Amino acid sequence: MLLKSFSPIVGKHAKILILGSMPGAASLAAQQYYAHPRNAFWPIMTRWLKIPFDIPYQDKVAALKNSPIALWDVLHTCHRIGSLDSNIETETQIVNDFRSFFSDHPTITHVFFNGGKAYTSFKRSVQSRHEERQHLLLLPSTSPANARMTLEEKTRIWHEKIDSVLSSGTIKSETLLVSKTQ
Repeated sequence: MLLKSFSPIVGKHAKILILGSMPGAASLAAQQYYAHPRNAFWPIMTRWLKIPFDIPYQDKVAALKNSPIALWDVLHTCHRIGSLDSNIETETQIVNDFRSFFSDHPTITHVFFNGGKAYTSFKRSVQSRHEERQHLLLLPSTSPANARMTLEEKTRIWHEKIDSVLSSGTIKSETLLVSKTQ
């Protein structure tokens, strides 16, 4: 089955782009980023945004647009059975138009990856074709399939990395290399 990702969530002050690979089945059905009830993305982000977790999705989107964080997926379309990134058929992947996106949003200097598939797909299909101008960082996946870490551990790491970029303008030099905490 051909799957199609969503439009980006991005405001005019975005500095950090968070990329997933492709929305899972629950997200596609709901037409909402990270709709699976056990996915940690919205619990992590609502805490960082200092908004209630239980507000409507559109209010979460509005808060994200008003923040320095943008959200999108690496893949525009692909074939996949189920929701696992490991089931994405590599030969069917078509990436989003990052050349236009980064041109339209020049304030984005950092790209954070929500899991390893997003990172490897970006490195293989996007960065290899375009000049690198963003700092890249792999963060622990918020997927319920990543059960090695607790929500608190994921939250701490995500918040530390976001705050580091926003307070200093860059990630500390030792974290510019891709983190292997995935």
